[in-house]
Amino acid sequence: MYMKLELIVLPVTDVDRAKAFYEQVGFRLDLDKAVSEDWRAVHFTPPGSGTSIMFGAGMTSAAPGSAQGLYLVVSDIEEAHTELTSRGIEVSEVFHDAGGLLYHGHEGGTLTHALEGQGRLPGAHPERASYGSFLTFRDPDGNGWVLQEITERFPGR
Repeated sequence: MYMKLELIVLPVTDVDRAKAFYEQVGFRLDLDKAVSEDWRAVHFTPPGSGTSIMFGAGMTSAAPGSAQGLYLVVSDIEEAHTELTSRGIEVSEVFHDAGGLLYHGHEGGTLTHALEGQGRLPGAHPERASYGSFLTFRDPDGNGWVLQEITERFPGR
């Protein structure tokens, strides 16, 4: 069976504030439709992504800000940092993980499940290894995003 991740529903408190934020980040607005005061869907797609996000009124019972560890892939982490900050988005500094390539923090950039020898070190991965450099940001409700630099995919990806 072939499956593909299509959509992630984000819990937000203020739909218009979230909409303005994701427009500022540079996501493409695909849909903003309200059928009543109790139900509104706002659908965005990150540039180049096949997976979208949706939020709105009546969309989820999850607590606003509870979506963490949402990964976006970029080909140049430094360029992504520059572009997001130029758009007025508050992002972390670029960092890499002391223990290898996989970043183990998702709560808005806080290390949440570190193994011995892991930790956040400043700057891009010293060898700019694919999968090795990161930055984080949060939306206005605290939903946490991680940008990861991938220049060459693992086999089979």
